[in-house]
Amino acid sequence: MAELVITPISSKADIAAFVDLAYRLNASDENWVANLRSEEISKFTPGKNPFFEHARVQLFLAKRNARVVGRISAHIDEQALKQPIEQGMGPGTGNWGAIEAEDAETAHALIAAAEQWLRDQGMTRVLAPMNLSVWEEPGIQTVGHDHPPMVMMAHHNAAYQGWIESQGYAAVKTLKTYELDVTKQFPPLIQRIVSSGEKNAKIVVRKVDLKHFARDATIICEILNDAWSDNWGFVPFTDKEIEYTGKALKPLVHPELILIAEYEGEPVAFMMTLPDLNGIQMKVNKRTGKPSVLGLLKLLLWLRKPKPADMRVPLMGVRRKLQSSRLASQLAFMMIEYIRRAAVAKFGARRGEIGWVLEDNQGMVAIADAIQSTVNREYVIYDKTL
Repeated sequence: MAELVITPISSKADIAAFVDLAYRLNASDENWVANLRSEEISKFTPGKNPFFEHARVQLFLAKRNARVVGRISAHIDEQALKQPIEQGMGPGTGNWGAIEAEDAETAHALIAAAEQWLRDQGMTRVLAPMNLSVWEEPGIQTVGHDHPPMVMMAHHNAAYQGWIESQGYAAVKTLKTYELDVTKQFPPLIQRIVSSGEKNAKIVVRKVDLKHFARDATIICEILNDAWSDNWGFVPFTDKEIEYTGKALKPLVHPELILIAEYEGEPVAFMMTLPDLNGIQMKVNKRTGKPSVLGLLKLLLWLRKPKPADMRVPLMGVRRKLQSSRLASQLAFMMIEYIRRAAVAKFGARRGEIGWVLEDNQGMVAIADAIQSTVNREYVIYDKTL
């Protein structure tokens, strides 16, 4: 076998090769979703993705006889270094992610290269995989390879789990997604909780206002940063990331699906639901992330009127001061129910998904159980002392 060479990269051509490898290696996996290539290029390009403004990032390619056979990113998020170490990140903690490899030898060499780069940068521990941040695609998939992921979730080669664990990595957290049939009404207890909330004049649940989308996006991110600040793995969103994410998600924004709950006039909770873009992407993006003109037209038409469309709730949050109160779960159930109704009536949805959810997030797990949802995918984050 030809010699394996691991090379740090930074040029536009190498970033393109880094991105294109994923399309090639996953082309035969019917459950892998090809995101738009232009968006993937942007994700790994300094100056386009604001993650690079607060992170040191090094991309690596693995080659045999000049042929690309693997990739990995190594990165140190300055925001993450400031977090308490008991919350997962913290001083001395670096990350790697975006791993793709043709075989175990390549994966092992890439992980070793990422670890050495992190050591050279002064890191003493690695938490991985992270692609790139905890807000994007954290963890490696360990359950649910038999169906495609929903929007903003990853799908990985099942072999990767063993390749990672064989390099001395120990599982530190499991992230779960929950699915449910949204055409069915929730149990009577949930309906009573929702009805009770509707009688409380102090509670107002409103849609986001597209005319003031930037304002509402800021409100949502403020609640998110507050609600998640004590969570394991938390890293705050920056203003640039708020702007970047808002712009990226705006084509998927429908007011009926993104709600803000106010209590006594103060925004205290939110729920964001997105139509499952992956369903249409699997039809039009081929396996290259580059749709034809007709495919692009179909995609644009679907974005204007996504029906039928299944739904994913990627983010929700309640301000910390309310999290131990009954009001917190009441607001959550009200928003879930209102979105369920809209998803079925306006978008023809049949399936919903909530997540990811930390395995030990008792509040969210209880909500998922109460609405009779079931775990459909799991992702594991590992750590290792360098």
